Amino acid sequence: MSINIPRGTKDILPGEVEKWQIIEGKAKEVSARFNYKEIRTPVFEHTDLFQRGVGDSTDIVQKEMYTFTDRGERSLTLRPEGTAPVTRSYVENKMFGLPGQPVKLYYIQPMFRYERPQAGRYRQFVQFGIEAMGSADPAIDAEVISLAMTVYQELGLKKLRLVINTLGDAESRKAHKDALIAHFEPRIEEFCSDCQNRLTKNPLRILDCKKDRDHDLMKTAPSILEYLNEESKNYFDQVKTSLDDMNIQYVIDPTLVRGLDYYNHTAFEIMSEAEGFGAITTLSGGGRYNGLVEDLGGPATPSIGFAMSLERLLLALEAEGITLETEEDLDCYVVALGDEAKKKSISILNDLRNAGIKSDKDYLDKKMKAQFKAADRLKARFVAILGEEELSKGIINVKNMESGEQKEVRIEELSTFVKQGK
Repeated sequence: MSINIPRGTKDILPGEVEKWQIIEGKAKEVSARFNYKEIRTPVFEHTDLFQRGVGDSTDIVQKEMYTFTDRGERSLTLRPEGTAPVTRSYVENKMFGLPGQPVKLYYIQPMFRYERPQAGRYRQFVQFGIEAMGSADPAIDAEVISLAMTVYQELGLKKLRLVINTLGDAESRKAHKDALIAHFEPRIEEFCSDCQNRLTKNPLRILDCKKDRDHDLMKTAPSILEYLNEESKNYFDQVKTSLDDMNIQYVIDPTLVRGLDYYNHTAFEIMSEAEGFGAITTLSGGGRYNGLVEDLGGPATPSIGFAMSLERLLLALEAEGITLETEEDLDCYVVALGDEAKKKSISILNDLRNAGIKSDKDYLDKKMKAQFKAADRLKARFVAILGEEELSKGIINVKNMESGEQKEVRIEELSTFVKQGK
């Protein structure tokens, strides 16, 4: 009986994995340019971290987490998102005491959520995320948004739509929360059970419900923009001004909310408008979460971040017809004929690789013609042919596969010759 891959997961094979390496490399390069440092957190954490950090009213905590009890009777959960673990690490390692503030971090890590698999959405998926912790400057909100846009644009995406909103400060959110409860409560029985449970806990999340999005009360729900105090208005204005100064176009959507409980002030999503991309257009999203560090036992620390799905980024590239150029060519393929030549080819291949030259040889005892076919299949730039006669003279025949030109080269000079011809 064969064993297949678990539902909602995917093997990334050679030929495709190179595309992942390109986008991961771009994310790392842009992060370094913006002075963000990489952090790596454990694949699993104590379940309480996500219940407290993400919010027990969220779909993630209620329905999607992979939770298990270990042999010590501890409840642990596979990481469903990156912000709570990074914040836990920030508090536990006392990063708030570091001299360089704000602390600017990025991660590229697998996440795990039990949800219905569909295009670009898996039960194990990879997120690139940013967390800027320790600054209440609206300009850093714009910086975080700019970083995400830069990654997309430098990979070639053009059909992007940035949507922003503000959730206001605690005072503004409370006023908006009271208004939402008053708006939905008289007819809350018409909504799904999740929305009914959220009414008093977090009514803002009713606006994010997929089941009831077409309900008429959704269209007339009070907007957060109507309940912003002066401080929240000014903050949002400064974020917009910073985006304007960077020539980053955006659309304001007062109905935009994020699915996690810890957000306040700035919230944003970046969407693909590519034709045929699919019904779920969101590529990434994020926002400000000023209270999370404090909730996890640290000092009051204003913070902002985003998370970007690499699977959905690959789909967006495909939808826009963008091909990522991967380097699959081999520099040199060594063809050896005869027992002594085959023995010598081992040290020749080792010398080539030590010189930084991508190279390979036959390990299946193929005939010369079949070895040349293998070199063609691997797109080798040069083929180095070594027979018993060449070995006795200390030379090797090197063929340029593009020009067809062939030249005798001393064996000890092969690496230099190939490097010069690359």
